[in-house]
Amino acid sequence: MAETGSDQVGDMKHDSISSPGVSDQEKEMASSAFEAFKAGSYDESLKQLDSLQELNKEDYKITMNKAITDFYKSGQTTTSTLKQTLMTLKNQMHTAVDDIDGLDDVENSILYYNQAVIYYHLRQYSEAISIGEKLYQFLEPFEEKFAQAVCFLLVDLYLLTFQPEKALHLLAVLEKLAVKDGNSKNGKGESTSSTNKESTAMKAEFTALIEAAKSKMHQYKVRAYIQMKSLKACKREIKSVMNTSVNSAPSLFLKSNFEYLRGNYRKAVKLLNSSNIAEHPGPLKTGECVRCMFWNNLGCIHFAMGKHNLGLFYFKKALQENDHICAQLGDGSNGQAAKKFTGIPMCALLANKRYELLYNCGIQLLHIGRPLAAFECLMEAVQVYHSNPRLWLRLAECCITANKGSSEQETKGLPSKKGIVQAVVGQGYHRKIVLASQSTQNTIYSEGQSAAIPVASMEFAAICLRNALLLLPEHQQHDSKPDNVSKSCSLSGSTESGSETSDACSGKTQEGDKFIPAAPSSPLRKQEVENLRCSILACSAYVALALGDNLMALNHAEKLLHQTKLSGSLKFLGHLYAAEALISLDRISDAIAHLNPENVTDVSLGVTSSEQEQASDKADLEPVESSGKQTPLCYPSSVSSARATMLFNLGSAYCLRSEYEKARKCLHQAASMVNTKEIPPEAILLGVYLELQNGNTQLALQIIKRNQLLPSVRPASSPDLCKKPLPFQSSQPVQPIQTPSSFTQVQRK
Repeated sequence: MAETGSDQVGDMKHDSISSPGVSDQEKEMASSAFEAFKAGSYDESLKQLDSLQELNKEDYKITMNKAITDFYKSGQTTTSTLKQTLMTLKNQMHTAVDDIDGLDDVENSILYYNQAVIYYHLRQYSEAISIGEKLYQFLEPFEEKFAQAVCFLLVDLYLLTFQPEKALHLLAVLEKLAVKDGNSKNGKGESTSSTNKESTAMKAEFTALIEAAKSKMHQYKVRAYIQMKSLKACKREIKSVMNTSVNSAPSLFLKSNFEYLRGNYRKAVKLLNSSNIAEHPGPLKTGECVRCMFWNNLGCIHFAMGKHNLGLFYFKKALQENDHICAQLGDGSNGQAAKKFTGIPMCALLANKRYELLYNCGIQLLHIGRPLAAFECLMEAVQVYHSNPRLWLRLAECCITANKGSSEQETKGLPSKKGIVQAVVGQGYHRKIVLASQSTQNTIYSEGQSAAIPVASMEFAAICLRNALLLLPEHQQHDSKPDNVSKSCSLSGSTESGSETSDACSGKTQEGDKFIPAAPSSPLRKQEVENLRCSILACSAYVALALGDNLMALNHAEKLLHQTKLSGSLKFLGHLYAAEALISLDRISDAIAHLNPENVTDVSLGVTSSEQEQASDKADLEPVESSGKQTPLCYPSSVSSARATMLFNLGSAYCLRSEYEKARKCLHQAASMVNTKEIPPEAILLGVYLELQNGNTQLALQIIKRNQLLPSVRPASSPDLCKKPLPFQSSQPVQPIQTPSSFTQVQRK
């Protein structure tokens, strides 16, 4: 911001000298004020500006220069005061940025630019972009240095709001302008070679400005291509960046991000470790906490490698570093004073990355299996990123996981006798076995407590899922174009995949492809919205069943099954949830239609094999679902297991209609399709019930004692678990979990 301020005062001084009707005395005062400002003598500069204002009280530019000088005199800590002064000056001129059709006075652009810079540092990016785009329309009359400042500010804003196509277009325009201006300057220098040394000095200064701009443009292009996942173009630009600044932290961070997207994680870590972050000036001067970025990026890389505990360690290190920086900035950086932006240098307002890091920690904790700790982190993050539908879904997943419980069945293998026998009453002849009741497995309501209270309950999960669904746009018409399962085009990396050459990344369908903000990660595109909608509907059906709201569960399940781009896993769960709701509503015939084993043709958790081949060159990472290392134990591992689950449930449905022979046939057919250890306790209970109905009491007792469906088969000794989702005990829908975003790689210098 220091260079920006100098440009502003310099422009004022230059124009007041060249303006008609300005006396020599006013020119001298303006020149003295500007020289004093550049030298850091702010008191002397203010003295000259006061004298100048006495001679010309109607010039608002003098008041603006005084406000800027006061701002620098305070160490750039009076951001709110400067913002208020600029707003007052704009109101005095009676010109609103939204109503500008043309700039009567080009100098008004300085005022608007200053406002855009303040909005930028206050993270009000939409307002800053609105002003910047208006200024861009009148770029030609501006001096080269100021025009570049406007363009670079807009490029930075576009990248921060995940609009890489717009940023690249602006960089191309800026590159052409730089070449054009350079040629014109050279031409003028040759035609006036006999002029004094001043023209030579100006030419040298302009050449240095162009070279610095080119180096900065290469870095911006790399950031844009990384967001677009355009690895080939990014590789070309990386070479230019490394040639201009080999060992600088920004260039090494960029190259590390590039290798991260290519899947070369070890090389990415090596590049990060080679960056000399100790030499960085620090956030008080640059607004960047490079140490915080360093630990965060290490956490992202290890997350992609599937090393979640190590990734969590690095995220915690980043949080500690962030808290240390906030303590250096003063207590106001995290307290009430931050609302007034007082006592903190304006450039340092962007240094606090606490909520981004909490978001990353929450996602990492959810992968590790610590839903309550993840819930606490994400609840703090949602206070800032409340418009992110992904985040509300993750909060709901925390609630679901926390309420799922951890029975011995999940830790010691299936089947477990404890999951079948609830108690044994009496002795000898009067000894009775009390079997577990399905009703005891339902979620317990929080009596006397509002569902809106943020606790990890199923009631609060329903609210989170409702919020997530409302934040998504209305359902759009589906086109015939094949839809890859997600993957965003951002530098952060999300769980959904998108092709490097897809229209969404190339910008071909940018007008029709609306973006849904999902900060701090990349915005949602059309394909991602549809995939996210499916995940939310699946979770909503599960939560509604747990809460006993069968009509709502059926509604969500049917909506899920009507989605055109539905993965095999969610289709399988949709049929199960719909069948469970229908059985609870005593619509057995409709439930049987959903429980047809032929409905299951695919149970993949992510993209299909054909889509995986198309996505083989994509840059985004999906370490959990693609590897299958953390597939939930309650989820079928194959189509055969899924169909067996359907048959178990179909047997339950036939049993409710007193069609016991059909139920027994389904039960035995399902048991023959899976290993003994994979038979769920509910199926064994069903077998006991069928034998009791048939009058075979001894056989029913034998099933209970041996804890197996068919007494002739020995129980498996393996402790492995493969629990199946049944109508009366729904499993948690398996969702791809958002990869944490590498919130920044290279910041605006």
